[in-house]
Amino acid sequence: MAQAKSGDKVSVHYTGKLTDGTIFDSSEGREPLVFELGTGMVIAGFDNGITGMTIGDKKTVHIPVDEAYGPVNPEYMAMFPRNEIPADIPYEVGMQLNMHQDGTGQVMPVVVTEVTDTHITLDANHPLAGKDLIFDIELVAIG
Repeated sequence: MAQAKSGDKVSVHYTGKLTDGTIFDSSEGREPLVFELGTGMVIAGFDNGITGMTIGDKKTVHIPVDEAYGPVNPEYMAMFPRNEIPADIPYEVGMQLNMHQDGTGQVMPVVVTEVTDTHITLDANHPLAGKDLIFDIELVAIG
């Protein structure tokens, strides 16, 4: 039976969990995730976990921070004076906002992590940065 290898188009069902068991994503009830192995379309640890599997295989893959979304980068956190935030934008800790990058026109999702009388702290790190991940994976198809 063929084993999944770099360059193969694969279809997988998965459930992604944090180390405390909290589920953050799953393909349950949806179409399988389809991508090409070895091309950087998914995090390295997920890619590596599927390599060598055969159709119908199921396994659990533990992915350390460095093979997932990396450590939290303090450079992606910034404090802004409250008076620089438009008054019509509501904000509270945990809220996700979209921030426009100067000159590029790109929108970057950020999360409000702290609100004080004078400042608001925004975090542009990926929500799963700094976390080890666990994926239950089933290889559905190759090709």
